Amino acid sequence: MTESVDMRVEGRVATITLNRPDVYNALNAQMRRELAEAIQQVEADRAVRVVVLSGAGRGFCAGADLKARSDKTSGDVLEQEFRFCLEPIWNSEKIYIAAVHGHAAGIGAAIALACDLVVMERDAKLTLAFAAIGLVPDGGLCWHLTHSLGPRRALEVIIEGQSLDASFCGAHGLTNKTTDVGKALDVAQEWANTLAKAAPLAVMAAKKLVAQSVKMEISDLFSAEAAAQTRLGQSQDHGRGIDAFLARETPVFRGD
Repeated sequence: MTESVDMRVEGRVATITLNRPDVYNALNAQMRRELAEAIQQVEADRAVRVVVLSGAGRGFCAGADLKARSDKTSGDVLEQEFRFCLEPIWNSEKIYIAAVHGHAAGIGAAIALACDLVVMERDAKLTLAFAAIGLVPDGGLCWHLTHSLGPRRALEVIIEGQSLDASFCGAHGLTNKTTDVGKALDVAQEWANTLAKAAPLAVMAAKKLVAQSVKMEISDLFSAEAAAQTRLGQSQDHGRGIDAFLARETPVFRGD
């Protein structure tokens, strides 16, 4: 545990918690650095298969700490600091699950949506108030909003600086599960433990194929699926899965 980010590993699941609850986990330079370091640590841990990202206190993350002073431009902070928190999640072979309660605002919403899967409490919101301070969504938010909502609805949400509640997010594919208040972290960790038992090579391939599908023609994606299936079909885990299926047992996948 560092001063502003808590990281713990239990079995094959790591939980990273943003831990500045007195300021709703607003990200200052130290917290950005410590979050990037925590993600780097779990990425280096081959035993970890799933990562849960959460926030301490009454909200997931209030976004960037606007009271913190920096000599860098906003663009430099994004490129030189936030990129190293977000890009490893996009490119990871592990599954990241965001457990969102309270507000995920600004770059906090971007961190939540950078994760592969999102659990959101019923009273939680993704708050996109960039327009109120003369900015546009960043951290990949424009990409996520456009791909989930379509260009017209995304533009409406962006220029009006809307807050998106759990019902809207679930209906439009921004989140996966909606939970009762106070249950997001429990549900995310339970889900993480279930997913950690899945065949890791197949999970890695699925994550990559889904990412490719938004920019590939279906014929090219068909070939990518076929190539992945060839690799997976030659794995030891595929054999374990077949044997367990025929024996009506639960397979134990090892990632080889």
